[in-house]
This record gives sequence, structure tokens and C-alpha cells, in this order.
Amino acid sequence: MATDWDVIVLGARCAGSPLAMLLARRGYRVLLLDRATFPSDTISTHILQPRGVAALSRWGLLDELIATGCPPIHTYAFDFGPFTVAGAPGADDSPVSYCPRRTVLDALLVNAAAAAGAELRQGFVVEEILIEAGRVVGIRGRTKDGRSVVERARVVVGADGHRSKVAKAVGAQSYNERPLLLAGYYSYWSGLPMDGRYDIYIRDRRGFGVAPTHDGLTLIVGGWPYAEFETNKQHIERSFLEMLDLAPPLGARVRAARREAPFAGMPVPNFFRTPFGPGWALVGDAGYTRDPITAQGISDAFVDAERSSAALDAALSGERSFDAAMSECQRERDAQALPMYELTCQLASLEPPPPEMQQVIGSILGNQAAMNGFVQMNAGTISPAAFFSQPV
Repeated sequence: MATDWDVIVLGARCAGSPLAMLLARRGYRVLLLDRATFPSDTISTHILQPRGVAALSRWGLLDELIATGCPPIHTYAFDFGPFTVAGAPGADDSPVSYCPRRTVLDALLVNAAAAAGAELRQGFVVEEILIEAGRVVGIRGRTKDGRSVVERARVVVGADGHRSKVAKAVGAQSYNERPLLLAGYYSYWSGLPMDGRYDIYIRDRRGFGVAPTHDGLTLIVGGWPYAEFETNKQHIERSFLEMLDLAPPLGARVRAARREAPFAGMPVPNFFRTPFGPGWALVGDAGYTRDPITAQGISDAFVDAERSSAALDAALSGERSFDAAMSECQRERDAQALPMYELTCQLASLEPPPPEMQQVIGSILGNQAAMNGFVQMNAGTISPAAFFSQPV
């Protein structure tokens, strides 16, 4: 089969652009497509956890993010009402996190992919995934100026989110599915300085977080159980501010500050998908999606792009068969992601912590090393299994 490209990547945000960049750096012919044009926004919790920061550093892009003026976050504080657990989110080699606006981060990633040699086409609408004899062979779509084109590739990758067109076309199987758990929203405020902190509040059937982002703004994200979605979405601002009043000092600060943007958000499903098949692969949210309450999406996308680029390189170079390389990639993804997935779904239920977690939380108060471990578990720096196996 004659092909125009080694890999076509659908979706140029936090999974697609890094994957295209890494493959292009290895010398592959990569076409990167997105319906959007950049810079542009997308719904996101914004938090770039330390392991995501470490990925940017490995790719030589961290200094570019820092140069945009995005403030570093050195402390996470979990406010449970009667007490607060505060600590450092990262390890010595990557000690801080960031909360970048997606208008900034995604443009940085897109530009890096193009600089690496990937061909970027913005404003491109993919209309059909081409399948011949059971194998994905390319796409049919429409360019920004309305021209209809067909592009063929050895592999088509869906980095196009949890509603992935690629996943739908190939019938990718879902597993470990959980129902919608949380209805989350966010906006930005000025006049609400955070001084390098990400404050997370846990209240009865409510959870919310506050973090500094670009341009002197502060992101506030929070939500309530999905069962309240239909009722509360009718009065988002009132419901949101009433939630913040459950932490009275924060509620007062927010009411004295200025909201600078509309509220954005939506419920997010929870599932894994089989991430590959004949001629196709899935990365990022297209292959694995979880509730945003633990803010793992951007970092998961970075790690998945890195892992998938290595697997695709092994397959495209002939070092390993496609099935063998991608099967191992799936096993590694699932083994790494499942403990945090389980914790995320537990937290997104907004039910009281189970007795064993309450016992652990109570026992670590005043022990800074243990509180750092708790924070690092929630940041994804260490796995929940590793944290709960440590003596306190």
C-alpha cells in the first residue's frame, strides 16, 4: 500500500502534539491535524503535575513554559475543614507543578511539533476514517479553505479526546468503566493571589481547588455529585459561590475578587479503551479518561505520548511487531494508571474517605515527610499503592 505518511495524528493538544513531535524527532513523516486553530482554549483543569513538568524538561520545553510567566506551585494544601495537610507535590528532580492556561501550553506544544518536522494542518475537519480489508489506512477530510483531501498512512493515531472519531470508527472496546461521578466547573478571578500554593478543599459532597495561572489570574475549579448536575447547572454562579462559602475565608476572598471569564466545565466519563488495532492507535483521553478531580489529564497525556512514541518507533522500524509493541504499551499504561484511576473514582464520588484513609490522614498530621507523601500521591508523583505501603 502506498502511503503519504508514516503516522497521521488526529488531535494536536496535550497528547497529539507531543506524540507528533517525538515521532518527527525520530525521523518519521508525521501529519498532525486538528479542527481547532492555535492558540485556542479547551476545557481543562490546567494543573501540570510534577511528572508532566519532568516530561517537558526531557523534551527541552520547560524553559519555554517558564518564560511565559506561568507561576510555579511549590505547595499543595488539602483543607479537610478541621485540619489541613500541606506538602510539596514533587520530588527533588521535579519539585514543582504549574497551572498553565491551555491557550499558552497547547500553542507551545503545537509549535514544538512543527519545529520537529511534523506537518501541522489547523482548522482541518476529519470526515472519515478510511478502512480497507479491516485495516485503517488513512483519513478523508476538509482543509481550512474547504478542499476535500485524502491522506494515507501506515498508522492513524486518535489523540482526539474521549469522544474520539478514531475510537468510534474502529469500535475500540472500553473496559474498567465507571459512571459519571462529578459535575465540575471552573473560571478565573483577578485580585486573588495564591503565592505558589494550590489549595484543595474537601467538604460534604463538594470539592474545589484554587491555583495561580497566567496573567495574574487565579483558577478556581470545583464541583458536586453528578446527581445534582441538572439542578445546579441552572444557576451555576450561585451554586458555585455557595460551594466556596463552605470554606468561609475563601468565600469571602472570592466575593471581594473579580471573576474575569464565564464558567466552563462538563461531566467527564471514566474508562479505559483498547488503544490499538490494525493500522490505528489511541493516545491520551482517547484511550484512557478519568474524572478531573485529581487533575491528572495533562500529565497522563504527556506520559502516554512518550510511551506510545517508543512503541510506535519499535513497530515502524521493524524492531518489533506492531501487536507486540502496542500490547506492551497497553500493559504498561494500565499498570501505571489503574491505582490512580481507582483513587480518582473514589474521590470523585465525593463520599467520606473510607476508614483506612481516614486513619492514615489522621496519623500523618505533624509529620512533614508523611504529609509530603500524601500530597505526592495525590499529585501522581508516587502511586497510591506505594504511599499506603509506607510506614507512617
